[in-house]
Amino acid sequence: MKKILNHLFEHKTLSREQAKAVLVDISANRFNEAEIAAFITVYLMRSVSIEELQGFRDALLELCVRVDLQHDELIDIVGTGGDGKNTFNISTLSCFIVAGSGNKVAKHGNYGASSISGSSNLMEMLGYQFTTDSEVLNRQLDTAGICFLHAPLFHPALKAVGGIRKSLGVRTFFNMLGPMVNPAFPKYQLIGTFNLEIARIYNYLLQQGNNAFTIIHSLDGYDEISLTGDTKVIRNTGEKIYSAEALGKRTVSASDIQGGNTVEASAKLFLKILKGEGTWAQNAVVLANAAMALDCTGKYNNYDTCYQLAVESLESGNAYCSLQQLIAQP
Repeated sequence: MKKILNHLFEHKTLSREQAKAVLVDISANRFNEAEIAAFITVYLMRSVSIEELQGFRDALLELCVRVDLQHDELIDIVGTGGDGKNTFNISTLSCFIVAGSGNKVAKHGNYGASSISGSSNLMEMLGYQFTTDSEVLNRQLDTAGICFLHAPLFHPALKAVGGIRKSLGVRTFFNMLGPMVNPAFPKYQLIGTFNLEIARIYNYLLQQGNNAFTIIHSLDGYDEISLTGDTKVIRNTGEKIYSAEALGKRTVSASDIQGGNTVEASAKLFLKILKGEGTWAQNAVVLANAAMALDCTGKYNNYDTCYQLAVESLESGNAYCSLQQLIAQP
């Protein structure tokens, strides 16, 4: 690691192969915490290059625990995190609304490193049992329309750095990797980014694949459709800026979408919204993100149709039923 750090301290970047090798070694616990923290800190001082990000992703995918899910049209909704906005768990709520609409969701998530309650913190608090058992995950998909893939169980490198990331308490390049290494390799992805630079990088990398994707970035810094302002939407086919009114019928304020100050409070708010008891603003934000995910599939006529499907999923109780069925699965 000393050689690598000296190389990086000289303002040089790693090749794709070098980046892959470093993360493989981190996964194998060949470095101590101080060395790993120093390595991560380099990327707090400068942006990760595309080659480095590709190499890190190569390592995670090569080492990941494989999962065999018997569904061809899986969807994931995931943000990079690290936007510092302390919103409630919008992406995870949107996943249940999509599942309640009759689609299949393979949600990839982790504990919060720079946030109070990541999706894994939330799911654990709600009573979900993390697993890598494909039989169990397939049963959850069949029954509830959704399964949850806890990233550290599938990616040794993420488990190895989990404590360090939590201690640092700031976003790192690992935030960028999460959305690109879902072990289920979903056909459709809605990915939120906290800045436009990362959105451009994702667009470049995802264009090399065959799956449909939609990248979203609220121009005031949210890694999801926040409805607090305009949203940049980037797809395989091009990009466009949408107003809050176009996506969610009206603009909301930042205070409308604040999350809880503890995991317990976040879980309580999550259940309130999923039961259809959220405020108009809370519902609108979740519905907009769910609708954009549905629109990403190309199976529906237009965004408005997708928004109506999301409304029906929430108001009918189907979205909440998906959660109940998921938690009830052994």
